[in-house]
Amino acid sequence: MNGVRIRMAGLRAPLTRAGLLGTAAALVLLTGCGTSNLTPVPDDMPPGAGAPLPPIDLDAPGRTAIQLQDWAEEQHGPTGIPVLALEAYGYAAAVMARSKPECGIGWTTLAGIASVESQHGTHGGSHIADDGTVSPPIRGLPLDGSPGRARILDVSSTEANPVYVRAMGPFQFIPETWQRWGVDANGDGKIDPDNIDDAALTAARYLCAMGGDLTGAPGWQQALLTYNQSTSYMNTVRYRAAAYSVGRRV
Repeated sequence: MNGVRIRMAGLRAPLTRAGLLGTAAALVLLTGCGTSNLTPVPDDMPPGAGAPLPPIDLDAPGRTAIQLQDWAEEQHGPTGIPVLALEAYGYAAAVMARSKPECGIGWTTLAGIASVESQHGTHGGSHIADDGTVSPPIRGLPLDGSPGRARILDVSSTEANPVYVRAMGPFQFIPETWQRWGVDANGDGKIDPDNIDDAALTAARYLCAMGGDLTGAPGWQQALLTYNQSTSYMNTVRYRAAAYSVGRRV
């Protein structure tokens, strides 16, 4: 959670501040991991949609994303993304393809964001349980207005005792944004920012609302810059999503 300056923009404030890896560290990875025998990472904007999703029953009870297990296991090897995380990203993209087909968000975009924000829910030794819950919970640094951080007070804050919010979960939502956009994606009756299913679908809904048509560069860029108002952040997400789209690790 270091190194990216955030500007707040009213109701369209970014979901997150910098990714937990930090944009500077992420950019080092971009230049240091290539070898000649790997498929080149495309320069496309927006990044490619990646391996197509198999049809699933979106209305099935329980954690519907588990229907993507076979698909996720196939993608896990080349991308290195945890299977449970891939299931969550794929399910979120499938839900949006039905509920808002004009958006066209790909699972690769969600994977690119979660890679930067929390290493797919594994930052700091956290892991993803079978129900999608990430534990220990991932929390960002206090948003106290320090260099590179927004200043956002918690609702419980007082002038004498200021309490600053922290971004939450694998997609690093600011609490106010989560309260407005959060959704239960795994059918457990809870809307939990620490659940990767809930977080991925919430991020997909938010991005589609902010960008409209994410199949073109203008909409995709607008969505990402609303999520986090940093061009370097957007470029890092684009690179990682594009790498995942051709089955490469980052």
